[in-house]
Amino acid sequence: MIALPAQFLRGSYPPLVTPFRGDRVDCDAYASLVDFQVREGSHGIVVNGTTAEPSLLSVAERKRLCEVALQAAARRLPVVVATGSQSHAETVELTEHAAAVGADALLVVTPYYVRPPQRGLVEYFADLARRSPLPFLLYHIPGRAAVAVTLDTLSALAERAPTFVGFKHAGDDLGLVTEALARFGSELRVMAGLEELSFPMLALGAAGLINAVGNLAPRKVAALYRAVAEGKLAEARRLHFDLFELNRAVFLDTNPIPIKYMMKRMGLLAENAHRLPMMPAAPELASRLDGVLERAGLL
Repeated sequence: MIALPAQFLRGSYPPLVTPFRGDRVDCDAYASLVDFQVREGSHGIVVNGTTAEPSLLSVAERKRLCEVALQAAARRLPVVVATGSQSHAETVELTEHAAAVGADALLVVTPYYVRPPQRGLVEYFADLARRSPLPFLLYHIPGRAAVAVTLDTLSALAERAPTFVGFKHAGDDLGLVTEALARFGSELRVMAGLEELSFPMLALGAAGLINAVGNLAPRKVAALYRAVAEGKLAEARRLHFDLFELNRAVFLDTNPIPIKYMMKRMGLLAENAHRLPMMPAAPELASRLDGVLERAGLL
């Protein structure tokens, strides 16, 4: 693994939603969301993560969002670009584009649906590492990708792909987090990807959060990271409970359906628009989410 600056890929890196105006990507609204994250104290942002609905975007749209994010961020915070796709060819194209336009790091999901063998994952990520000098995080999300990564696969990647620096763990296997940190040390960047397990993963030694709720309450999510980093565990535990209902609300329907509804209610999005087969929040869910926002003091 390559050595990284001490504070790089540490902290809260919210995965931004993709605003739509009708069926078109609203790039002006997206730039505003980037600026919101800067103002609210996030440590970085993620472009085209799961919360951005990337599988519903064209390659050209994903590239454009990368460019808009970098321009809006203007080096005020790091921009991590998620370049993974089901297709190796698309992943290569998106990865090479992100490097060419100035992304700071990559997040690459395990190829989904095809359920590749572990040796295939090693070759896949090793191949990508040869094509870009950017540090990359493997995105481990077995619930959506239908494939899990083993500790031995992570070890093989560390040997074969020097730009591999860690992984986003969107799973409930805290044992894997412990085993990985024990094997690779604290320089491994483990990013918590399940909202309600953010505090436990940070307490184990995770480097930060890629947390969809950071779209709604970025300042509080960043504060949770800082509290753990500073050893203020009582304060971190309080923030964990403050955020808990919001964290649970993300999963009241498929992400980002609840997130986009709540952002519209908060005035962060002009439209609560999705692309098929995603749908806006149903009335019953909308009512529940209104209550969540009221109790969180976000309306």
